[in-house]
Amino acid sequence: MSRKSVVARQVKRERLVAKFAEKRKKLKEAGDYEALDKLPKNASPVRLKNRCGLTGRPKGFVRFFGISRVKFRELASAGKLPGVTKSSW
Repeated sequence: MSRKSVVARQVKRERLVAKFAEKRKKLKEAGDYEALDKLPKNASPVRLKNRCGLTGRPKGFVRFFGISRVKFRELASAGKLPGVTKSSW
């Protein structure tokens, strides 16, 4: 489990990205890079990191489910992810 401060920082970044998305898009289209530079650094979508929605783990992220590989395996084995079955051949 990640520290709560790291997860909170990520949530704050996500809110900033959403808040400034429209303004950022308009400034880019206008080519006003000086005004774009004055926006908060954390308002850039590049600064976001994919994190597990349950634990906050940054590595081994399964994008389709939004969780880490560890939690994915636990939930899939318990039958809590619909449509996921254990493979055998």
